[in-house]
Amino acid sequence: MDVMQELLTAMQNAGLQWTEPVELKRGELLFSAGRADVPVYLLEQGTVRIVSQNDEETNTIRFAYKGSLFAAMDNLITGQPTLYTAEAIKQVSIRSIPRAAFLDFINSDRKHLELWNIILGYIIIGQLERETDLLTTSPRERYERVLRRSPQLFQEVPHKYIASYLRMTPETLSRLQKS
Repeated sequence: MDVMQELLTAMQNAGLQWTEPVELKRGELLFSAGRADVPVYLLEQGTVRIVSQNDEETNTIRFAYKGSLFAAMDNLITGQPTLYTAEAIKQVSIRSIPRAAFLDFINSDRKHLELWNIILGYIIIGQLERETDLLTTSPRERYERVLRRSPQLFQEVPHKYIASYLRMTPETLSRLQKS
C-alpha cells in the first residue's frame, strides 16, 4: 500500500467525516486566493490545477488527479489566507474535511504524523524538481524532464494547461511533441 493510501485508510478507520461529494464542472473554482479556511480535499474524479494569479498572468503551479489528497498548502501549514486558486479542468467529484479536523487527526497519533511527514517529503521533492524545471532554459529540456517524471500529466491534462505549467506557449509545446 502506498503512503497516501495508508493515510487515507487511517483517516477512514478513524471515522473522519468527509463531506458528501461535490460535483464541479470544468472551469469552476474549488477555492480562490484570499480564502483563509481552505479544507483538505479528496479528489474522487477529475483533474484540478492550482494557480497563482496576478494582474498580468496566471501561472499553473501544480495539478491534482483522481485519488489525490490536496489542500492549499500555504493555508494548511500557516493558517493564513491562501495565495492560490484551485480550478477544475475536467469535471470533478470531490469531498473535503475541515483543515482543523485534518490537523487534529494528523497530530493525534505518531503513525499519522509519520505518514504525513513522508507525504510532505514527497511534496518538497516535487517542488524542488519543479523549481529545477523552471530554471531550465531550454523548452525541450523542460518538456522532457516533466514527461519523464509525470507521464500522467500528458494523459490527464489539456495541452494549454501543460504549456502554462511548462512556461511556454501551446504552439511551442505542440512543436516539441511533434518532433
